[in-house]
Amino acid sequence: MVTKVVKIVNPTGLQMQAAGVFCQIANSFSSVITFNYKKNNTANAKSVLSVLGASVKMGEKIELRCEGEDEEEALNRLTELVENGFQN
Repeated sequence: MVTKVVKIVNPTGLQMQAAGVFCQIANSFSSVITFNYKKNNTANAKSVLSVLGASVKMGEKIELRCEGEDEEEALNRLTELVENGFQN
């Protein structure tokens, strides 16, 4: 398992459009991908409802967690996506 803390930089946070892109990328990997947010809460990065339910706003940090065959690649791609403000 690999993890990384990233800061949400886009002005709208993880709202519908960003959540859709985030989940689409997460679903392209076979690894189990989750993220921790707001203390001890966990969201499934492959589920739009789970990501939207997290209500992560600009400036907040999430801890991405990837576990599986392509975990490194998944973590790197999702980190890049978040750091670029969800510009795919």
